[in-house]
Amino acid sequence: MLSENQIEQYHLRGYTVAAGLLSLQEVDDLLEEVERVSGANTLTRHDKTRVEMEPKQPPDGTLVRRIYEPCTYYSVFRALSDSEKLLSHVEQLLGRDLNFHYSKINMKPPAIGSIVEWHQDLAYYPLTNPSSVSILVYLDDATRENGCLQVIPGPHLGPPMDHTRDGYFQGKITEPVDESTAVALEGKAGTVIFMHCLTPHASVTNTSPSPRRTLILSYRACDAYPIHLGEATLAAEAHVRHVRGRESRIARFGFQEFPMPKQRQKTASLYELQELSRQE
Repeated sequence: MLSENQIEQYHLRGYTVAAGLLSLQEVDDLLEEVERVSGANTLTRHDKTRVEMEPKQPPDGTLVRRIYEPCTYYSVFRALSDSEKLLSHVEQLLGRDLNFHYSKINMKPPAIGSIVEWHQDLAYYPLTNPSSVSILVYLDDATRENGCLQVIPGPHLGPPMDHTRDGYFQGKITEPVDESTAVALEGKAGTVIFMHCLTPHASVTNTSPSPRRTLILSYRACDAYPIHLGEATLAAEAHVRHVRGRESRIARFGFQEFPMPKQRQKTASLYELQELSRQE
């Protein structure tokens, strides 16, 4: 269970870290499935509904950038997302009535793993209130060199930051960001980070010879309902399921207003959206 200090840190600073929450055996079981899922893919031959490839590699390159929705498609990840070990921690932060929201695995291959610029998760999928947590599970030892998570404590207490340019969503914070207070969250494999949905975060290119694979999954309170944005909302809600407590028939509102992420064109992921933004 999270300590009182960890719960206070989450609410005041926007994140907390549970070192060693997963055992090395649990991590090994997850990595075995990661290898099975990603092993047969190449840049020119892969299922775009299940994986995204690193773009800067030869046509027969096998470097996977992201695995989509592992907690829906693969039983070992589904079991973790439904586990008492994880849900009891989420309940401490959000309350008992919980929905699972989404999952993904960011692969960060050695010497190439893509950069992720500063952003807030909730900017991508507006909800009626910010009772939503992003959970990052380090499947490898994460260091500054291989692109560990970086966070900026504090802004989660304010309104959503601007992610737009010329009226279109850029997938990254477009107003000035004070990186002087950023914290690099290094950790051993099995470390689990609980991050508020409005905590600004980023990661740099993996410059090391070691991978930095991270399972990311999200939960939200049952009274945090999606704010409808057409097909984007339908896609974002496709993997939502009720996992604990009671479902809510009432939406709780925590914002007077919320910026809607209108995109200039459809993109497959945060990576593609941020890459397009850098080209403009």
